[in-house]
Amino acid sequence: MSHELLNSVAATTTHRDRDDLDHAIARLLLQFLSLHSATVLRLEDDGDGKRIVRSVSQTQRPGDVGPVAVDRNSTYPALADFPSWHKCALHNEVVQCDGADGRLMTVFPIHGGRETAGLLVIEALSPLAPRETDLVQGILGILRNHLALLDYGELDSLTGLLNRKTFESHFDKLRQRINATQASRPERGPPQAHNSAAGEPSWLALIDIDHFKSINDGYGHLFGDEVLLLVSQLMKRSFRGADQLFRFGGEEFVVLLDRASEPGAQIVLERLRAAIGDYPFPQVGNVTISVGYTQIDPRDISTTCVERADGALYYAKSHGRNNVQNCEALISAGAITPKSKDGSVELF
Repeated sequence: MSHELLNSVAATTTHRDRDDLDHAIARLLLQFLSLHSATVLRLEDDGDGKRIVRSVSQTQRPGDVGPVAVDRNSTYPALADFPSWHKCALHNEVVQCDGADGRLMTVFPIHGGRETAGLLVIEALSPLAPRETDLVQGILGILRNHLALLDYGELDSLTGLLNRKTFESHFDKLRQRINATQASRPERGPPQAHNSAAGEPSWLALIDIDHFKSINDGYGHLFGDEVLLLVSQLMKRSFRGADQLFRFGGEEFVVLLDRASEPGAQIVLERLRAAIGDYPFPQVGNVTISVGYTQIDPRDISTTCVERADGALYYAKSHGRNNVQNCEALISAGAITPKSKDGSVELF
């Protein structure tokens, strides 16, 4: 069994996609332990406390592993609403409690850097033996090390945001999810109509720090880097944990804003613009941003979507900077027009 276990652990660590990795960990535990289910929860801090932003669950079935269930609701439950899970994350300790149908639930913290980044929740008919608990802890230790390696390759070293090379895969996953959601609708309409019970639309926003070159030239690159770091921190505070934030290069950032109405997207981007405009940056003082954003269509490729947002951003920068512009609204108003071939835009 030890040889089979080692091979399974080795196979698990080949995954680079985090959802695939979570699925593999859950399947691995079901394969070698007598469990009813294994669930991996991903946690994010939204400023008011931690929320459960993603979960992957596997259920044991006779002779095979049960179907995958992924929870991607637009309203993410607060961790504090689940006392046992909250205790596990808060005190960084294994917690046992009663589960459903007489089963026993055991909750393990999943470490990420300096804090608990997730939870492993397993349900079984009887308590885990010490040997089984040690096995789970060992697997989670391997998972922690693997996640650290993934972070090293996926995160921007200065800001801690996702880096540009990860953008394509994240965009594709979001686009596929939008496609699947729209395919399940009884009636399909234009992308703009998909903002009701079937799921609110998703958005790509392009953010640029105004006059950043003069900051570097006037105060030096050290203060320029501090501005980038502080802007990224304000971005993390302004968006939900499930929204994906990227440093796209230099002073440019990208946000993938999942499941938000058009007014909601405008509000959160305006809130970020105001937060940065009001922040007292050391030495530099006032810093502003310009923002262009567009709705993500399931037929999009990443480059055409970025080009639309860039057209709105260019309009924002050429009309006074320090403002937020929606590409579709600009097209509707006749301020810009899309090119028919590649989806990019021209200014009038």
